[in-house]
Amino acid sequence: MLDLRYYCQPEQLIQYRNEQVCRTPMTELPEELAAMIQDSNVGGIILFAENLQSVEQVVKLNHDMQRAAVDSYSGLELFISIDQEGGRVARMPRDLATSFSGNMAIGATQEKSGNYFAEQTGRILGLELSALGFNLNHAPNVDVNVNAENPVINVRSFGEQANLVAELGAAQLKAMQQQGVVGTLKHFPGHGDTSVDSHTGLPRVDHSIEDIIAVDLLPFQTAIDQGLAKMIMTAHIQYPQLDNSTFTTNDGSTMIKPATMSKRILTDLLRGKMGFEGVVITDALDMAGISHFFEPIDAIIETFNAGSDIALMPFRIRKAEDIQLLAQTLDQLELAVAEGRLSQIQVLESVERIFRLKQQLSSDFSENQLSENQAIANGVVGNPAHRQLEQALAEQSLVQVKNEQVLPIQSDQRVHLLMPDLGKCRALEQALKLQNSRLTVTCSDLHQFEYQQTRHHMLQADVFLVANITPKQSAVEMGGMEDIELQARGVQPLSKADQDTQIESLLRLAKDNNKSTIFVSLRAPYEMSRYEQYSDALIATFSYNVHTEDFGSDKNKNNGNVQAVGPAFSALAKLLTGKIIASGRLPVSVERTSDSLTTTTID
Repeated sequence: MLDLRYYCQPEQLIQYRNEQVCRTPMTELPEELAAMIQDSNVGGIILFAENLQSVEQVVKLNHDMQRAAVDSYSGLELFISIDQEGGRVARMPRDLATSFSGNMAIGATQEKSGNYFAEQTGRILGLELSALGFNLNHAPNVDVNVNAENPVINVRSFGEQANLVAELGAAQLKAMQQQGVVGTLKHFPGHGDTSVDSHTGLPRVDHSIEDIIAVDLLPFQTAIDQGLAKMIMTAHIQYPQLDNSTFTTNDGSTMIKPATMSKRILTDLLRGKMGFEGVVITDALDMAGISHFFEPIDAIIETFNAGSDIALMPFRIRKAEDIQLLAQTLDQLELAVAEGRLSQIQVLESVERIFRLKQQLSSDFSENQLSENQAIANGVVGNPAHRQLEQALAEQSLVQVKNEQVLPIQSDQRVHLLMPDLGKCRALEQALKLQNSRLTVTCSDLHQFEYQQTRHHMLQADVFLVANITPKQSAVEMGGMEDIELQARGVQPLSKADQDTQIESLLRLAKDNNKSTIFVSLRAPYEMSRYEQYSDALIATFSYNVHTEDFGSDKNKNNGNVQAVGPAFSALAKLLTGKIIASGRLPVSVERTSDSLTTTTID
């Protein structure tokens, strides 16, 4: 499955250090890529945020790729896939498509609402993706997040209790697939207890066999037993209790095989013991957990021999010369089969599994269908009913861990906010004003942080609210360009450690000056224990994403009322002003520093 995120004509290439690189998003299908799809009979494409600009554009791009595919000698349609989990991982623009607050927010609603939000988010994600022309979504994430230091999963998980994750994951998967979109359970055999991100390294999980079965594997086994699992994604993670055999890396060192390369894990365990008969797809093979140790062709051969059926993103297509790389790779795979380095039986079994799954797909890619498909998508994607459910999840997932009579905020109080970045400042300021126009609200942000200025505003206020994101957000989550703009002005953003130190210092100072203090965890709530003793109120939202919308009268001229908005901030503002109550419950354990912190535990 190929990554076509960027594609450049020769004149669009830019010089970066000692090579020419492409940074032009592929939003229309060039003739040479259409010919590549048709001639190579490639089985699938994955699209990213860079490829997705508008509803009409996405529908046309996917339609054009499928037209090329059905003209190939197999006549089979492509898997056109996307990572649209909801929450942190949502590739469609948030102002266009319904993105939701993510899995841990759903986990927080389970005690009160059962599987309702898992089912409804699955249904709406499936409806919108299907309308856009996607037939494969790399979701749901069913990792059981038992590690508070997990840098890559955290709020992408439904929680720390395997039974809850299994139930909610199966419910979301079933609802999504009922809309004609194949779901992908990930990351097998489990990414929930890692402190290393497999995008940047090779994590290792040292669970006992008993814990692996009871925790890590349970969500996958549940979906398999219910007949729901059609596709499972591998994890680039070492599980020595499942397979302690080793491989030699491309630098000559010896390491334990990651699950993606392990026949014991993907064939003997997943297919043999767990009874999975569907398609196994790798996580991206260009991630450091694989690419640092294998050449692309070796990675493909190793994972196919282990039991994978689809190699995801083994290399990148960025310019015309790379199309030859695909042809060369296919030739090398044929040679590997002829020489016995790649099992012909294994390849034929994979082809049969893929063919069987593709037979379940049915779409109309005729020329006269494009306009109708675009019109249908415009009526489905991000429609008001879907947005209402998005807001309902944001509100009902709020968890109020502590409130020492400082909430709701009163109309005559002055509030100073310390937010992660400027966009989130604006989102919460505007949301608070919408709920109570009499509030006096000022804001500082941690990304452009100035201690003395923040201290001054805090001392002038009655209420000091700090909202934080742990683990830290990426530049993309902050808008991408903010770091570059700050550096151009000579401003160096605070490190995450310095941010946390400054937050603690300011909360302590606010308490010493008799201010009402509120701490809001916008991502993983584990950080609450650090700030609990300095905070009169503790709130968890599990979500923080914002986008801009123009509420003015003449949007075409961009001179209207542009606002930063996000369901989590609208929900938070309603809670802070007493318009709603928090009904969610923490789906993960938070270390207690006093009896005011409520927790759940894993048996």
